[in-house]
Formats: sequence, structure tokens, C-alpha cells
Amino acid sequence: MPTNPSMAAAIVGAAESNKIGYIEEGATNMTLFIEAIKNVCDQVGIKPSDIEGIAAPGYANALAEYLHIRPKWIDTTSVGGCSFQMQVHHAMAAINAGILDIAVVAHGESGYSARKNNGKGRGPRPAADPWAPAAMFEGPYGLSGPPSNYSHAFTRHMHRYGSSQEDFAQIAVTTRDWATLNPRAVMHSKETHPAGGPITVEDVMNSRIISWPLKLLDCCLVTDHGGAVIVASAERARSFKTKPVWIAGAAEAISHTSMIEMDDYTRTSAWQSAETAYTMAGMGPGEMELAMIYDSFTLTAGITAEMLRLTPLGEGPSLWADGKAGPGGSGIPVNTNGGGLSFSHSGMYGMMLLIEAYRQLSGTAEDGVHGLPGKQTSAKTAIVNGTGGVLSVTGTLVLVADD
Repeated sequence: MPTNPSMAAAIVGAAESNKIGYIEEGATNMTLFIEAIKNVCDQVGIKPSDIEGIAAPGYANALAEYLHIRPKWIDTTSVGGCSFQMQVHHAMAAINAGILDIAVVAHGESGYSARKNNGKGRGPRPAADPWAPAAMFEGPYGLSGPPSNYSHAFTRHMHRYGSSQEDFAQIAVTTRDWATLNPRAVMHSKETHPAGGPITVEDVMNSRIISWPLKLLDCCLVTDHGGAVIVASAERARSFKTKPVWIAGAAEAISHTSMIEMDDYTRTSAWQSAETAYTMAGMGPGEMELAMIYDSFTLTAGITAEMLRLTPLGEGPSLWADGKAGPGGSGIPVNTNGGGLSFSHSGMYGMMLLIEAYRQLSGTAEDGVHGLPGKQTSAKTAIVNGTGGVLSVTGTLVLVADD
């Protein structure tokens, strides 16, 4: 008989590659992967040979070979930025089924270095299908890449709900406030980047147009990043050097591939994945004390807040209004690492959501390297949502701190 896998597994460690952000000397996907896996193994107190399962978008078999291990379980799910939330979900299910006790979910992506490397070091890229709906129908209607896709959704939200560009601009401002407490954030300060440090709504509004109404500061960074988390069974979770963070709920959903097929530009599949994750956890949005929300664009974060039931429909940006979601704010803290907008965003951002959620719920968010005083919240519960494709695929987790 099926059983509820809630709390059957925990994330017991989370680490990044040695360098992230704009790595001027260049990096490859594999070096970022391997550094992150080594670092998380060191953190937890295990050897790579102790890993029984490997999950990585498109890379699991290559990593097994590189690490010289023979895993019991592999997962190469690659559906965009939420792949890692889904892989944690899959690892939890495999652990609940008794297949394994220790899995690593890993990420390595040289989004910035690829420009220097002329695409080398990123692995094979699938060829485009000239008969796909996106190729045949989206181009003639002006859709040519993520910014133009998301700008359609942004425009629709403003038309339907009366939201404004300034409402969404506050998301970028609050996210940057968190970045100023994270020394590894690209936009931490003027020392880390000439455009770093605090920004205002006016700064966002005055930044150059990318695809109206999206402006430069409404858009995520393009960086290098490696990250890894260890997922372990409940039986093993307290046997490591680190604190467990329990997986109370998990789910995934997809609504479309091409935006031409999107039923409603203001509604994503996170509505479904969040409902399922909350149900598994036996919890609701009112019990969430931290939110880690995919922010490829301010628009992504704003409408996802609605899908996660953290605000009423049409009022997503209100979660960030008046700095409520920022350091010392009166509301639920959101994207405490600085987000894809100001921390780092290699192309698939979901791993960074997991790492920061683990740090917050394990009480390790202030270590002088990944966080300064003021970055650690008191949260004991978190909703974590990744988005993949063009507002297409979502993975949602409900995480709970150890007692």
C-alpha cells in the first residue's frame, strides 16, 4: 500500500562550488559540479564513496564515473530551473521505498563562463525542433527568448489586476537588500560589482528596457554556480556532523511547454504543485515562515507568491511591499540569499533556493562567508518553489527545521 513519504528524508547538508558568480578565469560545468559535491561531503562528514544515489540534470552518469561510484539510484531529470526541487522529491520517494539511504542532488552550470568558452564545457545542447509549436508560432507573434515571453505575462498581470511596474520593482529592491547581507552575492556591494549595493524603486524604473515592461533590474543575473545537497533517510539523518532539515512535503507539476499553449498568463502550475506539497506536509501557507521563490524575473516571483497562496490572486507583489519581505521586515522573509536577481543565477536557479533554505532552517545562514549579521531569520518552516521553462514546470517543497 502507498504511504505518505512526508518526513521520510531530510536535507542534511548544502554547499556551493569554491567560486561562484562571475568567474573571470573561466569555469566548466563539471568543475563546478565536482567542487560542490566535494564541499558538501566534507561538510556532512562522508566520502563520495558513501553516496548511494546521484541526481543531476543530464549529468548523473558522468558524475558517477568521475567520482568512481556505482549508485543504486540515478536521476537525470532536466526540465529547467526546478529540476532540483523535483530531484529532492524523487530522492525522498526512493528513500521511502527503501532503495537507498544517502543521495546527492547536484548542479554545475557555467552560464557566465560559457560566453568566454564559446559554449565549451557546458555539455551537449539539444538541437531545436523546427516543427515544434514554439518555432512555428511564437516567433511570428514576437516571442524570442525568456524576456519577451515573461513580458507578455507581466503585461497581462497589469491589465487584469491593475498591478504596476513599481509594484514589481519593489521585489528587486527588497531582494537586493538581502544581497547586501551576503558577501558571496554578485551585487553585495560596490566592491563585488560596480552596480552592487542597495537600489531604489526609481533605480529599477530607470534601468534600461530589456523587453517592455521588463527592465534590466527586473531580470536575473547570468553567472557561474555549482551547488549540492545531501538527502538522507530519517534513520540516518541525525548521524552526520550537520543538522537535518526535514522534507515535509514535495510535489511537481507542468502546465505547458510553449507559452502559446499557456491557459492563463497570470497562473502557473505552482498552484497545483503547492497544493499537493501542502497536503503531503499537512500544513498550509499560513504556517510558512520563509519563502524561497524562483526569481528569474520580478514577475516570476510576484505571480508565484500568488500560486503558493502567500497572497490573494493579483496581489503577489504585496508580499514585498514596503520592504516587508526584507531584512527586519514585518512579513515573511523571501529570498534571503539575494535571489537570482542579485545573488547568482546560472540559468537553472533551483539549487540556490535549496542551499539557502537549508542554511536558514539549520541556523547556519550567518557564517561571515555566506551571510552577515541580520541574514539569519528565526524561520522553522519554509516553502521552496522552483520554476522551469517559460512559466511551465514547477517543483515545490515544504521544509521543516529539526526539533
